Amino acid sequence: MALALGACGEEPKPQSDNEPTGEFQVDVTAAEFPTAQRLAQTSDLILGVENTGDEPLPELAFTIETDDGQADGSFDVYVDDPSLSNPSRPVWILENKFPREVDTPPPAGVSGGLRAQTNTFGFGSLEPGEEREIVWRVTPVQAGTYTLHYQVEAGLDGNARAVTADGGEVKGEFVVTITDKAPAATVDDAGNVVTEGDKELEEGK
Repeated sequence: MALALGACGEEPKPQSDNEPTGEFQVDVTAAEFPTAQRLAQTSDLILGVENTGDEPLPELAFTIETDDGQADGSFDVYVDDPSLSNPSRPVWILENKFPREVDTPPPAGVSGGLRAQTNTFGFGSLEPGEEREIVWRVTPVQAGTYTLHYQVEAGLDGNARAVTADGGEVKGEFVVTITDKAPAATVDDAGNVVTEGDKELEEGK
């Protein structure tokens, strides 16, 4: 009875105790996101990572933030207006059933990459030599120029740290301009719709 009572009184161990401590070397193999976009035009953010170290990553994770990262949402910005009940305002809307691994079918429910940590997504362990590409499908809803930051993590609890070959942080950014200019569409001699605005968008005009 005394033993049973003693066990019941033990403090639960923090979840972070289950995560190995150390540095895990990775390489970013893909980092794609259009830097010229248009309102309501869906785009894909693709990030690829290879485990170039000798140990498995406890959890391949990405922290994604827009501008200064104060907003409660990876694709939101913080608006300093006391009249707002929620100061976080979306720049992009994350499409349903994303993020997920590239070329995989939609999940039956919500995305398996969603985690409790704010602005962080997780995709399970990554074995040495294994590479994984993740896609976030987003639709811009606010015009302007924004900086989307990403950082690769080796875990969710802060003990495991993803590093480059020289020991630095694994991170990057995209400076994206979202225009509200409507595309100019015409029909060519073959009856095809030619959208001049989209051509200008691709050229960064």
